Amino acid sequence: MQEVSIINHIVVPAGMQSVAESIRDQYIAYFKTQDGFVSSTFYRSLDTEADGSIKYVNTVVWQSFQHYQAVVNKGFSNPDGLNNDGYKVLGKGFPEPIRVSPGRYIIVADNQA
Repeated sequence: MQEVSIINHIVVPAGMQSVAESIRDQYIAYFKTQDGFVSSTFYRSLDTEADGSIKYVNTVVWQSFQHYQAVVNKGFSNPDGLNNDGYKVLGKGFPEPIRVSPGRYIIVADNQA
């Protein structure tokens, strides 16, 4: 099985940083209870955008694409992204006007010192 990384680019309007960070923490607490969760890393840009928003990147690593799908499950097939546990997945758990652009990736190369 090959690990899969879910990488979300998140744009958070000025004044909503604590909301975004709190929601992310709630989701990671939930993901930690799920089979196949490996790790998560949360990044915040050092730069503020011209409109005052801040960019974040959240990565969640799963043991396999199948583990990821088991958590997301029916979230793929409904507009709210609700999974079987009632969590809004696929980046849909953040309130407007926070914008999330989710992506799914596998490692092609891992170059470390």
